[in-house]
Amino acid sequence: MGDRYSRQELFSPIGKQGQDLIRSKHVLVVGAGALGSANCEMLTRAGVGKLTIIDRDYVEESNLQRQQLYTEADVQERMPKAEAARRHLQSINSDVEIEAVVADGTALTLQPLVQKADVVIDSTDNFETRMIINDLTQKYSIPWIYGACVGSSGMSFTIIPGETPCLHCLLSTLPIQGMTCDTNGIIAPAVTMVVAHQHTETLKMLTENWSALRPGFVSFDVWNNQYHVIKASKMKKSSCLSCGEEPTYPFLQIEKATKTAVLCGRNTVQIRPSSERKLNLVKLAEDLRNGGYEVKANAFLISLETNGQRMVIFQDGRALVHDTKDEAQAKSLYQRILG
Repeated sequence: MGDRYSRQELFSPIGKQGQDLIRSKHVLVVGAGALGSANCEMLTRAGVGKLTIIDRDYVEESNLQRQQLYTEADVQERMPKAEAARRHLQSINSDVEIEAVVADGTALTLQPLVQKADVVIDSTDNFETRMIINDLTQKYSIPWIYGACVGSSGMSFTIIPGETPCLHCLLSTLPIQGMTCDTNGIIAPAVTMVVAHQHTETLKMLTENWSALRPGFVSFDVWNNQYHVIKASKMKKSSCLSCGEEPTYPFLQIEKATKTAVLCGRNTVQIRPSSERKLNLVKLAEDLRNGGYEVKANAFLISLETNGQRMVIFQDGRALVHDTKDEAQAKSLYQRILG
């Protein structure tokens, strides 16, 4: 490896032994937006052995202000974020094994990924996915790091199954539900600060410096110069259905899964098919063009314009219907296009 990681190894809590541990570990990053792309870049530069990235979305122009891994070329190609991230990261460190998964973070898609990971990093923008992560990591005893940001503020908490409270425990005590969307805007320093907390905790876990982990729940506002650490140990609940004495993992139940969802702050409805699908995108694009639709396509998705609305279709049958929050209208368009 030469001098590549020499500065990291000179940091005594890591050292050469810690670097070898980092190289042997596998991290799952759920979400490849602002938090996810920055976490992925830091992990790749740190020399993690394997990095798996799962994300449901593609790169748009509004992402470039804070999602540091992407370029204008990604926007023009409408590249899925997970695949765009993989390509850029591979050029940063070709020694890291990088797996890109273009899919929604459901209990079905996340379970096999969580089971194989040493650490999971939450970089999502919605609580449905976070609660699925929470239940899966509790079920399979995988540590994970919650993170969220909006405006100029952010939060982070490190969750160790069997030791710390889980996210389900915290929901009844801490006001963290409001950190799930970007309707109030966001500035890049808030993103960077959350990532700094998440990545530092990840390095501690990858190098097995468990005693150095931060026990508290961190919240801050970089614009208003506020920083708080809340002691969370007493928030663990023996009755918690996710991590208590008799867990039922309620957020893994199939009836909890949302088939349609308005994406927060996006004026967009996501639709998931009721059963697994694998579309032939080449044939579908040809059929849509023959049907008179304006279509753009790549190996990962199809984008089409119809009646002033834009619809993006992924290979797994999932679709994003833009310029509407009307779920019924979005479903109608989906059924008209895909049946």
